Amino acid sequence: MEDQAGSPELFLFLASTAHDMKNSISVLNGTLENLLGNADENDANHPAYPSLAQMLYQTKRLNDNLMQLLALYKEVGKPTYPFDPHPQQVADLVQQVSSQAKVLLASRRITLQTDFPADLIWTYDEDLVIGMLVHAVNNAVRYTSDTIRLAIAERDGYLELRVEDNGAGFPQALIDAGASAMSGNTSGVNFLTNSSGLGLYFACEVAKMHKHRQRSGSVRLENGNALSSNAVSSNALSGATLGGGCFVLRLP
Repeated sequence: MEDQAGSPELFLFLASTAHDMKNSISVLNGTLENLLGNADENDANHPAYPSLAQMLYQTKRLNDNLMQLLALYKEVGKPTYPFDPHPQQVADLVQQVSSQAKVLLASRRITLQTDFPADLIWTYDEDLVIGMLVHAVNNAVRYTSDTIRLAIAERDGYLELRVEDNGAGFPQALIDAGASAMSGNTSGVNFLTNSSGLGLYFACEVAKMHKHRQRSGSVRLENGNALSSNAVSSNALSGATLGGGCFVLRLP
């Protein structure tokens, strides 16, 4: 029998199924966000509130993964990738990421700090970068104690975007998987456990798409470091450290 594993029909079927699943997850995600977003102080003390917050976290993870699968399908299943970088204000990027993370973080009683130059403009694909950062924030929820920081600055000719937390840090296996994914070696990435696999692979692919003067974007994971004090920033947060895990995206 002829092998149809790589047929366009199968790609289309898988993409259609993933899209249908994403629509259903989005409806559930919106319902949970409305319930938690409209909760008052008494509701927040209800025994069911933590369970709803956990459900929202899990639905956001599923939605992130399905969006990444659809984006990667477009790269594999079509001749061109819908890559659309253009100059835009970093402040708008921060606002959109903060807005998408607001209800989840509030429901988990996690503070989001932001640190960025208000007037900085950079060229990047807005949808892809926002998706990557929202995924990084959602992932940081798993590791943080109570604080996450989104810090952005220009450094050595790159736009450096960092998502930090104040937890115990990433396991070394996760940091090694990030290095392997960026180098093109996926042997250290466990797609089956969904631990670092799809998110890191997607992040690396998106970073590499951003190119300028023979330079490409990159990602890495590290522990215990924040944006260094010699980076261009607009307030005092840039020299601090949260001491936990950190997702770093650099765009040329």
